[in-house]
Amino acid sequence: MNNVVLIGRLTKDPELRYIPQSETAVANFTLAVDRPLAKEKTADFIRIVAFGKTAELCERFLVKGRLVGVQGRIQTGSFKAQSGETKYTTEVYADRVEFLEWGDKGGSDNEERKTKPSQMIPEGFQALEDDDDIPF
Repeated sequence: MNNVVLIGRLTKDPELRYIPQSETAVANFTLAVDRPLAKEKTADFIRIVAFGKTAELCERFLVKGRLVGVQGRIQTGSFKAQSGETKYTTEVYADRVEFLEWGDKGGSDNEERKTKPSQMIPEGFQALEDDDDIPF
């Protein structure tokens, strides 16, 4: 069984490219995942690869510092560097990416984080002043 679930923050904006033959979108980004129970705060930096519509959504909505959940599988590989030395890679191929903090790249991310949930009420809805009448 090869399954991994991670929650971390992006270290930089995702990079999007397309595979020429199939025109499939591929997004690459790195998550900083905190190590639990460490005496000093440390993190692991894990490379993530997403494909298709997920890759396009990652490129559109994710920015450096945003909190993300990723479910996928670990894939390893190797290649020969120009020096002739063999380099090894480890990446997580994402099956699912959860945006734990929302916002559009074009918007002001800092302002979005400062906005209270009650100030982000969709059109056609209203805030409840008192929730004592709610039956659950």
